Amino acid sequence: MADWKDRLGVLYSTNPDFEYTTEQVEEPDTLEPARQELRISLSKKQRGGKEVTLITGFVGREEDLAELGRLLRQRCGVGGSAKDGEILIQGDQRTKLRSLLPSLGYTRTKG
Repeated sequence: MADWKDRLGVLYSTNPDFEYTTEQVEEPDTLEPARQELRISLSKKQRGGKEVTLITGFVGREEDLAELGRLLRQRCGVGGSAKDGEILIQGDQRTKLRSLLPSLGYTRTKG
């Protein structure tokens, strides 16, 4: 990726032995589906009045979140996104998701 973007605004040292390091935030390991506590809600905030179904509470890597988001969007037949531990599904898809998530092993779902 663009390593130089991580260094914007950094003051550089004239010390020839200086080693530049960045802090990497470790992603937590993905919990198995039966241990995930997902919450399903409907949101209209900051979306121009349009409804989105919001799934929160996912604990794990961003790749696994994106994969679950892709699968749910595909099964619901709508668009959306997955980032920052949240999955956004366009429209009111709560009833579909309440039946779909337990079939995928996510039994601790609220909403």
